[in-house]
Amino acid sequence: MTRPSNETTSARPSGATPRQDRSFGASVRALAASQKSSKGAPAYSRYVNRPLGRVFAALAYGAGLTPNGVTAISAVTTFAGIAVIATLPPTPGFAVLTSVLLVLGYALDSADGQLARLRGGGSLVGEWLDHIVDSIKSSALHAAVAIAWFRFLDLDPVWLLVPLGYTVVSAVFFFGMILTDQLRRLNRGSTEMILRHEGRTSLAYSLAVIPADYGLLCLVFLLAWWSPVFVGIYSLLFLANLLILAASLVRWYRAVAGLQRNPA
Repeated sequence: MTRPSNETTSARPSGATPRQDRSFGASVRALAASQKSSKGAPAYSRYVNRPLGRVFAALAYGAGLTPNGVTAISAVTTFAGIAVIATLPPTPGFAVLTSVLLVLGYALDSADGQLARLRGGGSLVGEWLDHIVDSIKSSALHAAVAIAWFRFLDLDPVWLLVPLGYTVVSAVFFFGMILTDQLRRLNRGSTEMILRHEGRTSLAYSLAVIPADYGLLCLVFLLAWWSPVFVGIYSLLFLANLLILAASLVRWYRAVAGLQRNPA
């Protein structure tokens, strides 16, 4: 399931301004000292993607790239991976290429927001662009799987309902998460960028929700060439995400109802 990168924020890392030290080491240290909360983050996103995005953000900062430029690179990389899924047969080589492109695109999706923090804060345009890209890929990835299964695999057509259903689940999850956080922000009159939480999430929780981690899905495409295994794992992830979405919708509804009862 595709999740927003959750990195864009108006907070500035301690000791970092657009005109100060652009060295790689200084940038990494500044970001490490100002990492956002791990609240609700699945394991791959928390322990792999954010640190990897930190590295790319530091490199981009030293190169003088803008957050929107990194978002564009992330989009091109991710959509290249999606195009491979839909247009090329699932051989071992293409499976590795797909996974590498998706993993890099996801890391860059984290890097754009971290780069914004290094430069002194995010922007409404940057937030809009980041989430538009996320919304497209959250549906396009599973649509590409449906195309690939139709073109390259000898499956009963009923199996195409799995990626089509996954498309719906991902789109609803993304919209529900964004809308709930927007309503929270509106309720408290905050000017902070969305998806900024307080507190920490336990390792056990991060592992429990890992089926909904987009990074895990990126890695699963390494098995795309082994059709029976990939179809099985992908289908199980769909079912797990369906259950997680159902639980999340209940939780979000209660959270929004609580805002109405207790306005800021």
